[in-house]
Amino acid sequence: MGNPLILLIISILFLSSQTISLASESEGTKFTYISGAENGPGKWGKLHTNYTVCNAGNMQSPINIDDSTVKVTSKFGELIRRYKSSEAIIINKGHALQIQWTGDAGKIIINGTDYFMLQCHWHTPSENTVNGKKVDMEIHLVHRSAKDEFAAVSILYKIGKPDKFLGQLLNSIRQVDRNGKALGALNPGKITYEGKKYYRFIGSLTTPPCSQGVIWTVTKEVKTVSQEQINLLKEAVDDGYEENARPLQPLNGRTVYLNQP
Repeated sequence: MGNPLILLIISILFLSSQTISLASESEGTKFTYISGAENGPGKWGKLHTNYTVCNAGNMQSPINIDDSTVKVTSKFGELIRRYKSSEAIIINKGHALQIQWTGDAGKIIINGTDYFMLQCHWHTPSENTVNGKKVDMEIHLVHRSAKDEFAAVSILYKIGKPDKFLGQLLNSIRQVDRNGKALGALNPGKITYEGKKYYRFIGSLTTPPCSQGVIWTVTKEVKTVSQEQINLLKEAVDDGYEENARPLQPLNGRTVYLNQP
């Protein structure tokens, strides 16, 4: 069996020739999460020429993570996070609520490469599942390298105690619109998660254009969020996007690793 770190690097190099775009909508193109709709998930690939990979790609996200088939390793090590405070805005993107950092908010480091924090956004319910189980919420932290390669960190949440990070944003979420609302200096490190035990695989953006070659890190720890906080997120997005989780995509032979000490 090959070294999982080397195998993952090979996968990344193989995919690096693909152009990864962070844009989630082209001008005049609207997508929904309604199964069977003309602009629903099964038709995303036909909505715009830039969206073709949404249906044609073979390394799409989200996925179901099956603990009975993951490859356990300790080779990746603890996820290195070096975040710092930077100016940010919160904005309703229509399909999701998103925080965008306008300055240098720090980075994570994977395989010696710096991936700088760009934005985070929420999905209700979760998009990725573990052992077939979908939970109540998922946050994606999206990072980009100097070579325009992307790395996403995913944290899963179930109903329970309020999430402290969301708790700091309640008033801003209530007032958010398509123009965005300034948050001032905000440190992404306030989004706390355990960085030693996590799943790792290569996937894609989960909204159009569904670009592939994204390094995914899904934390094994499931955190908690209150029902009131989830309700607030759903009220903030456009009508019809209260449930904004893309259906699961096939693995197509991909390896999912579980990193643990």
